[in-house]
Amino acid sequence: MERRLRIAAVVLVLAWFFVPLLRGSIPAWIPVLAFAALVVQFLIAGWREREAPRGKRGRAPLPEDVEEFGGPEWLEPVLVETASHQVWVPADIERGPRVVRPRRSLLPRLEGVLVLAGLVLLLILLPESGWRSLDEKDQRRTEARLSAEAARIAGHDARIRCDGQGEAVGIVQHADGVAEVGGTNAFLTPEICYRLYRLAFKGDEGAFSQTARAIAVLAHEAWHLRGEDDEGVTNCYAFQSGVGLGERLGLSAGTAARMMRQQLAENPIQAKSAPAYLVPPECRNGGELDLAPGRTSFP
Repeated sequence: MERRLRIAAVVLVLAWFFVPLLRGSIPAWIPVLAFAALVVQFLIAGWREREAPRGKRGRAPLPEDVEEFGGPEWLEPVLVETASHQVWVPADIERGPRVVRPRRSLLPRLEGVLVLAGLVLLLILLPESGWRSLDEKDQRRTEARLSAEAARIAGHDARIRCDGQGEAVGIVQHADGVAEVGGTNAFLTPEICYRLYRLAFKGDEGAFSQTARAIAVLAHEAWHLRGEDDEGVTNCYAFQSGVGLGERLGLSAGTAARMMRQQLAENPIQAKSAPAYLVPPECRNGGELDLAPGRTSFP
C-alpha cells in the first residue's frame, strides 16, 4: 500500500509539471505537499527500520534447513592446523553453504512499468491545452490586445509577444516576462498569455491568484517599456496600473483592486528570493510612488 501511495505521489508531481491543464486547475502547493509527504514517509520508514529490535540467534537449524542450505555433509568437522593452534571447521567450508535466494515478486516492477507507460500514454494522447490549444488567429488576436494595453501604460507603441518556444522567458529563464527598458518589445510566457486570453475573450476570471499574477506581469513589463528600470518601483507602479488594466480586461473594479492588493501584500514574501523586486517603503497610499494621491484606497 505504501509503495502505491508513493507511486501516486510521483505521478501527481510529474503530471502537474508536464500537463498544462493540471497546472491551470491545481494550485502548486498540492503537488509540493504530495512530494513532501513522500519524503517524510521515506524518513519515517527509515527511522522505524533503524529502531527495530535486532533478532537474536535462536534454535539450531532444523534438518530441512541443513538439507536446503548445504546438506548434512556440511556439518562434518575437520581438524585444521593453523599457525598457533588447531581448529575444527566444517568439511565443505571452502565451498560454503549453498544459498538459495528467495524469489523476488514481479508485482512492484510491473506496477512501475505500468505507471510509466500510463504517464507516457497520457502525454501523447492528451489533447493540446493552454496557449498551444489556440489557433493562430486567437493567438494573434490575444497578442494584439495585450500590445494595445501595454502601449496604453507605456505611452508609446508596444509589441507583446507570447513566447511559446520558451526562448526569452519561462522556467529556464526564471521569468514570466521580460521587456526592453524604454523600448517597444516585451515577451510573456504562454501561461500568462493564455490566462489573459481567457479573461479578455472568454470572461473567465479563473483562479484568483493566477489571474492577479498575470495582470501584474503584463503591467510590470509595460512599465519597463515606459522606461522604468528599477524592479521594485516597477512593481509598485504595476500594482497600481493593474487595477485599471484588470477592469479593461473584464474584471469588476472591486475584484481588480482586491487582486492587486493581494499582489502588493504578497510582494515581501515573493521578494525573499529576488530582493530587487521588493517595493520601496514609498509604495503606499500618499507616498512618493502613489500614482493617484487623491484617492482613498491603494493600490
